Amino acid sequence: MARYTGPVCRQCRREGEKLFLKGERCYSGKCAVGRRAYPPGQHGQGRKKASEYGLQLRAKQRARRYYGMSESQFHRYFEIAERKQGVTGENLLRLLESRLDNIVYRLGWASSRPEARQLVVHGHFMVGGRRVNVPSFLTRPGDVVTVGSKSRDKQRIKDIIEANSAHPVPKWLDLNAETLEAKVLNLPEREEIEAPVEEQLIVEFYSK
Repeated sequence: MARYTGPVCRQCRREGEKLFLKGERCYSGKCAVGRRAYPPGQHGQGRKKASEYGLQLRAKQRARRYYGMSESQFHRYFEIAERKQGVTGENLLRLLESRLDNIVYRLGWASSRPEARQLVVHGHFMVGGRRVNVPSFLTRPGDVVTVGSKSRDKQRIKDIIEANSAHPVPKWLDLNAETLEAKVLNLPEREEIEAPVEEQLIVEFYSK
């Protein structure tokens, strides 16, 4: 499946809630969900109640779009989560949260996950002293994520970090705002993950 390149606000409207794909715009009055709280398309306002399968599909699509992945990528994460010990749905969320692009977003070093993904691809971050340009890189407890030494002097990076300085950082990440370093303390528990994801419906969808 090719990456979606259309208007991202349509994705939020399709899922009926904010997925925070456009950074600051999502918190303003320009947010498409607030202005047109119904699915896009000519039949958007006349949709009927979803079936059980429809609810499961929407839960999967919502999570996939929230974290910005293709269907094949998302399914691969589910298969990994299924093989791990523990609750499959929670394992899936921990894997998604441990991605480097999500870590960068959670730390406030990007306004949105799409922006975080772009910054990672451009090589602005290091993990354990090694430059990583793969957004799907999975961090582990104990990993130290830093802004690259050359990137710290770039005005664009400075502006982005300053604009998101008030971004709340989850407790499972230890951020030093002065040195632009952060340590992954542990993988988050379910109650620490603030995401519009109904993981049980996703498990049911893939279990059919």
